[in-house]
Amino acid sequence: MILIPVKNLAAAKQRLAPLLDQPRRTELAQTMLHDVAGEIAAWSTRPPCALVTSDSFAIGLAEQYDFELIPDRENPGETGAIEMATDLCVARGIEWTLVIPADIPLIQYRELEELLSRAPREGSVLAPAADGRGTNAAFRRPADVFPLRFGNDSFKPHLAAARAVGKECVVLNLPHIAIDVDNPADLRQIIAHAGETRTQRLLRGWKFDESFLKAEDL
Repeated sequence: MILIPVKNLAAAKQRLAPLLDQPRRTELAQTMLHDVAGEIAAWSTRPPCALVTSDSFAIGLAEQYDFELIPDRENPGETGAIEMATDLCVARGIEWTLVIPADIPLIQYRELEELLSRAPREGSVLAPAADGRGTNAAFRRPADVFPLRFGNDSFKPHLAAARAVGKECVVLNLPHIAIDVDNPADLRQIIAHAGETRTQRLLRGWKFDESFLKAEDL
């Protein structure tokens, strides 16, 4: 089962506060989630997918795309939400989980197909973020073969945990899944990247100053 944790989008993307006010940050987070959900929905042979959330916008998308909704009533953060959802999957006898974030708006389902095709019979597949610090896809079979602990620098701890259980761990660099949005430099990358996703159209429509678009960092 694919699991997508979604926090309260009304307070999303605080690290973009120097550039965007909260209404725009919320709109951006909603639009990125819509890109992720829409791409998975377009995957005709997709496995079951669930949004782990209590956010009202995300709940609406789950209904729109016929995804399962796993309520995240306590809203403990991404790690706690995935731990809860993983326990639920194990209790149901679900064989594997694939956790992806809600802020990878250039995602292509063909990369997910590649990931699943490379998945070991027992073990894991990890896809790092472009900076090598975060984890932008984590496949586990069995579903709880090792715990996931998300944060700004989750990839190396996840890789160590995956190897520590003595099961095969495949590391895949997936170029579209690798592009997430955490800081203003990521927005520039999304804007400049080829494509016309909802997120790209939104950001291009905001018409940032040339000084921002050409900057190497803020």
